[in-house]
Amino acid sequence: MTLITESRHLDAFCERHADTEFLAVDTEFLRDNSYWPKLCVLQVAGPEEAVAIDCLAPDLRLEPILELFADDRVLKVFHSGRQDLEIFYHLTGRVPGPIFDTQVAAMVCGFGDSVAYQTLVRNLVGARIDKASRFTDWSHRPLTKRQIDYALADVIHLRPCYVALRGRLDRNGRAHWLNEEMATLCAPETYRLDPDTAWRRLKLRSTDRHFLAIARALAAWREREAQHRDLPRNRVLRDEQLLDIAAHRPEDTEKLARTRGLSRDFARGRLGQAILVALGEGLAEPEETWPTVPEKLVLPNGLGSLVDLLKVLLKMKCEQHDVAQKLVANIADLERIAANDQAPVPALSGWRREIFGTDALALKDGKVALSVRGGKTVLVPLPPQT
Repeated sequence: MTLITESRHLDAFCERHADTEFLAVDTEFLRDNSYWPKLCVLQVAGPEEAVAIDCLAPDLRLEPILELFADDRVLKVFHSGRQDLEIFYHLTGRVPGPIFDTQVAAMVCGFGDSVAYQTLVRNLVGARIDKASRFTDWSHRPLTKRQIDYALADVIHLRPCYVALRGRLDRNGRAHWLNEEMATLCAPETYRLDPDTAWRRLKLRSTDRHFLAIARALAAWREREAQHRDLPRNRVLRDEQLLDIAAHRPEDTEKLARTRGLSRDFARGRLGQAILVALGEGLAEPEETWPTVPEKLVLPNGLGSLVDLLKVLLKMKCEQHDVAQKLVANIADLERIAANDQAPVPALSGWRREIFGTDALALKDGKVALSVRGGKTVLVPLPPQT
């Protein structure tokens, strides 16, 4: 049975896999018209069996599979699993663990930045995945055979991808590189949607602290309203409207109705009144509680060329160690390193420091230089400066 629609069949599947080494997992969900993702299909594959679970079936209890996901004796394998893990966190209040993400593992093993699943399958398994059903309506029932085959293909090929990548990690001794990334994926705080921090997602056009306090209050109200009504944020109030209200601070419904896209009926209604209350709360916040936006790093004159050298070094080191650049450092990290030897960036700690950070500081301090030998970029030690 490849499509499970009844609890008894799901119970039996979970019993058969209670002691399995790993499970390959993927989801099909919808989020276009809701705040919370709507889980439609859950695909799970053990070493010998793969099933698609119809999460919208009326007589299906998901508790057995969710309990299996919580079993720390069973490894859960995902590809780019952050959105999948978010779904399970909000269903159960916990993150499935332990986790192995094949996209991150592929970056550790030299497959480039954020490698696509179909590319990984083609390179590791030699199979091609039909992505024609990717944007299908997964809430429509009954599911077609093509939909089910598409859903199952994702976890069927995920199994050999995991085995191949695990073998590479064992051979190159980089399993601990992956563990650091998996710790972030498994952390509950990665998936908590706190209304009080929702303002940080806004594209702010001012760093005025009072403006930020008002925007924070409005964004927190919108987040709570969206969560309660299960609507996308911008269906409650668009970002540009929120920022316009924070900037102009309307005193009553008539002035609120002048906000672009808001009608007089909206302003006079429940939501309009709630917006004015949130606005008042933001206006009343004491100055010592107003938030700040970290100032954008401005490089001192002359450091731009150093950042360019660090870019070359990063590319050289990542090619040398066969690891994705994105996993080691980004441009903002390089700018911070150029400005500060003690910059609080991942590239200056752990395995990243070993393969890049130490040499980056040595290049910055004039202890080594970049050169070309035999058509390849190399580091050349320099004599001590006198």
